[in-house]
Formats: sequence, C-alpha cells, structure tokens
Amino acid sequence: MDEKAFRGVCRFMVQKKVHGICVGGSSGEGHTYSPDEFKRLMEIACEEVAGAIPVVAGIIVNSTRDAIARVRSIAHLPVAGLQVTPVHYVFKPDEDATYKHFKALCDATKFPVIIYNVVPWNYLSPKLLLRIMRDMSGVIGVKQSAGDLKLMADLLLDLPAGKKVYSAVDALLYPSFVLGCHGTIAANPAAVPGVCVNLWNAVQAGDHAKAKQIHEALLRFWNTIAFDNLPANIKFSLSLQGCETGLPRMPMPATSDEQAAHIRREIVNVLRFDN
Repeated sequence: MDEKAFRGVCRFMVQKKVHGICVGGSSGEGHTYSPDEFKRLMEIACEEVAGAIPVVAGIIVNSTRDAIARVRSIAHLPVAGLQVTPVHYVFKPDEDATYKHFKALCDATKFPVIIYNVVPWNYLSPKLLLRIMRDMSGVIGVKQSAGDLKLMADLLLDLPAGKKVYSAVDALLYPSFVLGCHGTIAANPAAVPGVCVNLWNAVQAGDHAKAKQIHEALLRFWNTIAFDNLPANIKFSLSLQGCETGLPRMPMPATSDEQAAHIRREIVNVLRFDN
C-alpha cells in the first residue's frame, strides 16, 4: 500500500466537495485487502477526513464470519456506515441464507449497512432487498449496480420510508438522479468527483439543460474507462488531475497506451464541468 498516495486521494476528494467517501469498494480494489490493510486504510481515511464528511467502509468478503471480523476491527473508528457485498464466490446462497447473512451482520454491529448489490451470480432482486430493508433497521439502503436502471426504478417504487438507494449505474447517473435515487457511490465519482458533484447539484436545482450536457460528457468519458481494468483507469484519470495514486494491485494490468490516449481526450472534455 502507498499510504502517502492514499492520504492524497482522501484530501483530493474533500477538496472536490464530495458528500462522503467509501473506502474498500470495487474502485478501491477492496476485494484485494488483507484484514490489516482494511483496518489501516479505514484509520487513515478517518484521520484525513477528520469528520468533515462521512466515511463508509467497504467490505467484500466471502463469509459472514469474515464480514463480522472486519466490522469489529474498525469498531473504534467514527465510521458512518458499511457497504457490504453479498458473497461472491461460486456457491450462491439462497434468499433465506442471504437474509440471515445480513441479519447476523446487523446484529453484530452498531454501524448501519448499505447492501452493495453488484455480484452478477448473486444479484439480489428488488423483492429480497425490500424484504431485508423492511425487517432490518440496521440496513439503511442499497447501492444498486450492474447497469440495470429498471431494477433500480423498481426498487424505488416500493422503498420503505427512511431507506436509501444509491446509484452505481455509472453510464446513467443523470436519469438515476432524476428518478429519485439518493446519491451515487460508484466508479465515475471516484474518477472525476467534481464533475459528478456538479451533475448532482444541477439535477437538484432543476437545471436539466446543464445536467444533460454533463451527462453526455460523462458518458463519453465513462466509455473510455469501463473495462476489466477499471480501477487502474480510475487511478490514471486521477493522476491526470494532479492526484497521484500509484499502481493497481497484481494481477490487474495498468492502463494501456491505447486506453490512456482515449482517456486523455475525453477527460479534457468532461473536466469542463469540474468544480
């Protein structure tokens, strides 16, 4: 881990006026962290943010035991909540087992939980998500991913009072905001945070002409980074904004020369809408 670079990323996000940061999600390569690395990065993030904005802890592990262990390792920190994936290895639990997984996690922690609905072969239906949110006060919301805007819209239709839906449909953040999602935790905001804050602000202000312009530039940019080495391309995009990030963790390849050329072209266009 490059602790100096990570501190710089935290400060960069605060400077871009984001409303919170999530450490340990997909964009942050959270699936590669050891338990000690997870704890250390959360400590650094809380130290750097110093209460200015909420810090969410991303947990990507394959058992209920390991999820609870990660939560307990940061119990001493002022974390605002947890972003937790369903298990992602090849054996898919049934709906009742998934329900019990999140119930056990909620029972074991004081931190509120956001379900990170991203795992393709363990994708939670709106019906199951609504069941969990209705029954568990500790589950405060869902981060809806996998590019399906209809599933997010279905979830919003019957969302229990007080619960939240965050969009990770990166290509369609603008319509996500228009439909009424409560924000975004995603790759595009990690790569160009100032632009995404401005998109959110434009929609909240009802300035849809500006929001549509930002959407179009953001979509063109997204199409240059949305590959299997997405976290590497996010790092490269941040470096073009003066925020050094270091390299992706093996075996993920760094941004290729061809990818870099496309990213350089579109980031100039999208950063017209930066803070």
